[in-house]
Amino acid sequence: MSIHGESEVLLTPAEVASLFRVDPKTVTRWAKAGKLSSIRTLGGHRRYKESEVRALLGAAADSSGDSDN
Repeated sequence: MSIHGESEVLLTPAEVASLFRVDPKTVTRWAKAGKLSSIRTLGGHRRYKESEVRALLGAAADSSGDSDN
């Protein structure tokens, strides 16, 4: 990751949870299980890359759409 490049938008666990309609603790469990990578702030809080979250959200929507057919 370059200091001079564009910075990635980071989301809080609550923001990610809102997108998936789950509890923030579920998002933390996903990170611990390796389903979603997280970045730690200097204060030790988790943050998630928006691009990765959107990709996972798209994959979840695709897999749920398959069951309707």
